[in-house]
Amino acid sequence: MAKPGPRSGRPRPERDRSGADRDRSRPERDRARREPAGDAAPGLPVLYGRNAVHEALRGPRAVRQVWATERAAREPWLRSASVQTVAAEAIERRCGSTDHQGICAEVEEYRYAEAEALLAAPDALIVALDEIQDPQNLGAICRTAECAGATGVVIPERRSAEVTPAVCKASAGAVEHLAIARVRNLADFLLDANRAGAWSYGAAGDARVGYSQPDYRGKVVLVMGSEGSGLRPRVARSCDELIALPLRGRIGSLNASAAAAALLYEITRQRDPPR
Repeated sequence: MAKPGPRSGRPRPERDRSGADRDRSRPERDRARREPAGDAAPGLPVLYGRNAVHEALRGPRAVRQVWATERAAREPWLRSASVQTVAAEAIERRCGSTDHQGICAEVEEYRYAEAEALLAAPDALIVALDEIQDPQNLGAICRTAECAGATGVVIPERRSAEVTPAVCKASAGAVEHLAIARVRNLADFLLDANRAGAWSYGAAGDARVGYSQPDYRGKVVLVMGSEGSGLRPRVARSCDELIALPLRGRIGSLNASAAAAALLYEITRQRDPPR
């Protein structure tokens, strides 16, 4: 059998030992190598995206180091931060995402709140999430909760998305200003909420009570289920009432974050003093 000949087409660029293409321009190689190796503490989260980094700088978390492209480093809100200018490729390597918008930052671990402290707040408004596993949904709900002035969000310790850099990005940095608590058992938390004087309202598509019917004044826990299966039976039984949004189209359900937004703003509408 004859040995195959060389492949046709453009020759493959020669690669040096570091894996960088030799045919890249010298300034581009210099920018990619401007970042010193090994200057990040192992295990610390790396946030990415302009809003996520901006809000981290404004929030309580310690920001250890910021890396930004030359263009992103010109943002006015970065003037007082410790910023190292690097190439976009270096930022992608740091954060592991192409959605970095030219900036990432190494921060301390997110500090979860205590569920008891959320329930102790006067007229608390808490969003409890039953096995929301999609980081985009968790981030979007946290963004709405923070904008609506919620006291905090409660998530289970297991089978739930956690506060990760992806969630920070999806929340546009809202998690930096929002108290989020993790509990071992969500149904038990709802029982604790009842003892603390809170009313728990679970969102369920087949509920007979319309979303605008309850009186949402006082302490309220809004319970949202996962998109796939909704509220688990024990969680649903632990709610004081199940409520539903009207669906007048052909689609049978709303995205969890969209439903949470509609319910949260009905609650705030009732609780806000008339203008």
